[in-house]
Amino acid sequence: MDMTDLENEVKALIVSALDLEGVKPEDIETDAPLFGEGLGLDSIDALELGMALKKKFKIDFKSQTEENRAHFASVRALAKFVAASKGC
Repeated sequence: MDMTDLENEVKALIVSALDLEGVKPEDIETDAPLFGEGLGLDSIDALELGMALKKKFKIDFKSQTEENRAHFASVRALAKFVAASKGC
């Protein structure tokens, strides 16, 4: 799977896991921040998204680390983390 496909899969997962009304995966910018400015997610969204990523891609996150903050910075960062965790 190439990175663009993985990024699109992550975008679709964000929309479905967080039940974002009126947002389509293609509306999410790959490099835009997921929290604060950008998509505007909060800490509850981060937990739900983390669980959805864990379930879909069978990956684990270390709890409450700065590393996780970097992984959740953008769709591209999440896709890179998933690819690295899966050995892609």
